[in-house]
Amino acid sequence: MTRSTFLKTTVAASGLVGVAQELTAAEAPAGAAREYFEIRKYTLKGPEKQAVLEGYLKDAAIPALNRLGVKNVGVFLPEKPEGAPVVYVVLRYGSLDQLAKCAELLSDAALQKQGAAYLDAPATDVVYERVESWLTQGISGMPAMDVPAKGGKVYQLRIYESPTEKTGKKKIEMFNIGELAIFKRSGLNAVFFGETIVGPLMPNLTYMLSFNDAAAKDQAWNTFRVDPEWTKLKTTPGFTDKEIVSRITNIVLVRAAYSQI
Repeated sequence: MTRSTFLKTTVAASGLVGVAQELTAAEAPAGAAREYFEIRKYTLKGPEKQAVLEGYLKDAAIPALNRLGVKNVGVFLPEKPEGAPVVYVVLRYGSLDQLAKCAELLSDAALQKQGAAYLDAPATDVVYERVESWLTQGISGMPAMDVPAKGGKVYQLRIYESPTEKTGKKKIEMFNIGELAIFKRSGLNAVFFGETIVGPLMPNLTYMLSFNDAAAKDQAWNTFRVDPEWTKLKTTPGFTDKEIVSRITNIVLVRAAYSQI
């Protein structure tokens, strides 16, 4: 049994038959361009642990992931930290096989050596409170990541939750048929768009945007809001927020200096 077969079998066994079918279709030749994006959220034990985690990511985890063929590992910090310190990591996978292969990360000898301060932390002095993770699949309108130019300094991670699986699909359709194009001409620079297939807050669509600075972000959103095609689309029956969106989470981030996104 291949790793991807195991993952799809596991998903199907959990009752998510439709998701398992989508994963199979995504790996067929016609959908070969679709990528998968994993978002990890590290909630740290305290501010003093951030340097330990970032040292691990920079010197050990990212090089090891790159050796496994996982490129463009993104590391991001909240623009305005609140409460416990948090670090977000975005991982780009070309296939489910590549995702599963990352389970072998700890067998990398260089990782063990370079990441000892993090990996060997005693149970009484661990780095994080917990790690949350969710896996998304690229949507048809934007199946692959668009890595921004190095100048990008401000990022947004946005999560659109929907009332039901059916309305979640409707929100994705809305982006595919028109909203993505409006984003592009408004200056809302998409890094990725992913439908969450495993993780919390489902059903949801998770996406990331990049901007040169905060002023560019504000200008792009202001342009988007008054776009006549957007005004028409958002009031079209079946596409209104009250029908297909139950909650929007907006997280403004800045990239770590060593981030590959």
